[in-house]
Amino acid sequence: MENRKKQIVDLAIKLIQQKGYVAFSYDDISKQLGVTKASIHYHFEKKEDLGIAVTERLSNSLQNSLELIKNSSVSAEEKLKQFIQRQSERFECNEICPISSLQTDFESLPLSVQEKIEEVSRLELSIIKEIMTEAQTEKNINGSEDVQMLAISILSSIKGALLYRRVLGDDVLVQVLNQLNRFLRNP
Repeated sequence: MENRKKQIVDLAIKLIQQKGYVAFSYDDISKQLGVTKASIHYHFEKKEDLGIAVTERLSNSLQNSLELIKNSSVSAEEKLKQFIQRQSERFECNEICPISSLQTDFESLPLSVQEKIEEVSRLELSIIKEIMTEAQTEKNINGSEDVQMLAISILSSIKGALLYRRVLGDDVLVQVLNQLNRFLRNP
């Protein structure tokens, strides 16, 4: 039973990455999993319930990343590389970040899902902000940099690169990651 629920959430995330929240349906899930729509409704009565489960999964994944970062003894530069690598490995070439996709559909999301994606967005930003604060402490970036704006700039660059990668290929993401690494090495 739990396995089916996990499969539904996994597939919903993939569909959100490929099509967006608004564009996928329970019919898409039922066809790809080979189950009835009633079976999906059994686990998630409404699409809103599934959206909340998706955001909770994304939040748990980010929490796990945050714990790994906090418990790591490597430099801030290496932490950023590891975080970005872990996040981007989950996406195939034609997929974008599920958080970005949900942010794109934000105005069309049910209020409860909007609230959850806002929480996830803040968590993701706080992880990058924590790494940038550490980079300042290590003197890898200028101490006068606004870490909040720097974190937003880094996330925007990465997520934008994922969009460009979707159209232009993998080199775009690699180039952006290399540029970010150069920035961290040159305070």
